[in-house]
Amino acid sequence: MKNIHYLNCFFFCIIMITYAGCVGLVEKTGQFLDGSASGEKTIALYRSYNTEISVVEDKNKKSSIIISTNKFPMMKLLGSYPDNDNKFYFTSMEFLSGRPHGWNEYTLQLMGEGTLVLGETATFYGLSEIEPIQITTGKIHRFDSRIKGDEALTALRNRGERITALSQWMLSLDGPKAQTFKDFEKYWKPFLFPEVVSKKKRPDNWQQEGDKFLRVEDILWNTSYTQRVFPEELHQVRNSCTLLRDWEEALYWIYLEYEWENMINMFSNKIFLTKIK
Repeated sequence: MKNIHYLNCFFFCIIMITYAGCVGLVEKTGQFLDGSASGEKTIALYRSYNTEISVVEDKNKKSSIIISTNKFPMMKLLGSYPDNDNKFYFTSMEFLSGRPHGWNEYTLQLMGEGTLVLGETATFYGLSEIEPIQITTGKIHRFDSRIKGDEALTALRNRGERITALSQWMLSLDGPKAQTFKDFEKYWKPFLFPEVVSKKKRPDNWQQEGDKFLRVEDILWNTSYTQRVFPEELHQVRNSCTLLRDWEEALYWIYLEYEWENMINMFSNKIFLTKIK
């Protein structure tokens, strides 16, 4: 029982570290940003005010790069080591993010390229569109339960499809962009889930005469609001509480998906970094 208690404390700490949204804290896990979990070691480290690029080397002395930013501390972008023309190619994104209700961890295949000049300083520019391909591995934690293997892969891919559909619809509404995580949550939660926020935060006229309601998991969902506001492909997932679980367990993922183009634009500017290792 003592070992189980220690494990629960460990997973809770991981959730709180990620929830804090601070790259420095995530780095203290010793595995997420520096590749040490797979036997890689950092041989060079470059940093600007909001971007960090690590050059790592695996056990076969093969080098690659890791790009991270404090704007999106839940993810890191992996790529090949620059060639003789200073071109590099993205290979994957690794995502790790937690909420009090659970956390998600996955690797997503990517396509895209950029230019990176390495020396006593580093210059990062010429970024092309980064195209997500497919989630290849991952895990899901819900309180004390852990899902892994094929079951986790299926669940993560399904969640990814729902998050993509939700984000594309949200973006079509011309809501604010380039928000902080807290502002994003504050703006969208009352609109998406008026049933679970205080009355003063709910949108005007979210409830109208004759509206129909459905109780699911102790929440009385306004299904008429769902039909009026949401696209048809999201009706069932909202009325069944599935969308709320996505929000509770994977809000950083939703935020990243919504801000994806903003992230690409941020990296498209020429970035100068200082070598600190």
